[in-house]
Amino acid sequence: MVAVKSGISRKKMVIAAGRCTVEYDGRASSSLSPGERLVILKPDGSALIHRPKDYSPVNWQPPGSLYQTRLGADGLLVRVYRRKDHEVMKILFTNLTMVSVLDLKDAGEFNLHASENDMQQAILFQPSLLEEGFRPITSERQVDPGFIDILGVDKNNVLIVVEIKRVKATKKAVLQLKKYMDVIQLDKRRRVRAILVAPSLAEGAQEVLATLGYEFKALSPQICAEALRKKGGRPITDFFK
Repeated sequence: MVAVKSGISRKKMVIAAGRCTVEYDGRASSSLSPGERLVILKPDGSALIHRPKDYSPVNWQPPGSLYQTRLGADGLLVRVYRRKDHEVMKILFTNLTMVSVLDLKDAGEFNLHASENDMQQAILFQPSLLEEGFRPITSERQVDPGFIDILGVDKNNVLIVVEIKRVKATKKAVLQLKKYMDVIQLDKRRRVRAILVAPSLAEGAQEVLATLGYEFKALSPQICAEALRKKGGRPITDFFK
């Protein structure tokens, strides 16, 4: 138990396995009865409580939290708190089976990548990735030539047909978009915009786009993956009022 206190005070990565209880109070409240868990206390102030099953932590505090430790007759108490949001998580260890105090170094660059479906889901979740004021109506809309990735309207209520490519878009992608537009634009009196979404355009694709009057939106899979990460990474306490 002394190793945990020492590791925290020296701003090291502390990994501890043992029997503990966890109490949380802040935007919500929770109580975790005694059980054997893995606790990770990081130098940046983030803390995670993992049970023997599932990949997500059952309790956590984000970076920027502060640690306090107290060794008493009832065990080792680790208090993880955030001043700004008045959140407190209390971990009481009654038994420790393993403690590791590590000085990890990591300067590696992390790159996220996404599939075309991920890019589609990112735009549906955060429509401003396409443009401000965009409102999706439906996705995977079936038409005779295939499936339209996203169908929506802009801030002026003009219909938009969106075709998504996760790699450099070629003339073939532009012609695929044209097939969808040929179906959607049966009523020539109605204005319809066509937008090709991709990280970049291959040689010759821009000329075909311009000839057809279509638009291009540069959007990388990495940006879409980051948007989806934020979507899936919201703590449950964010949903408490």
